[in-house]
Amino acid sequence: MKELLEVIVKGLVDNKEEVLVEEKTVGHTVVLSVKVAQADMGQVIGKQGKMAKSIRNVMKSVASKEHKKINVEFVG
Repeated sequence: MKELLEVIVKGLVDNKEEVLVEEKTVGHTVVLSVKVAQADMGQVIGKQGKMAKSIRNVMKSVASKEHKKINVEFVG
């Protein structure tokens, strides 16, 4: 799942080398923290958070196939 999220985010940003995805497991929940360059944060979040919501929806559907819960956080 970490790799999929990394591919999605790198497709959106200009500074691909500054994309960092960290994965932590807390119980049955996988927490993915996405760090991007400050200049690219707006592209990842999108207008009114629509892009971020879409990314979370895709990741939740992937996680549900693996019977896991997932939380995606965007860190500046």
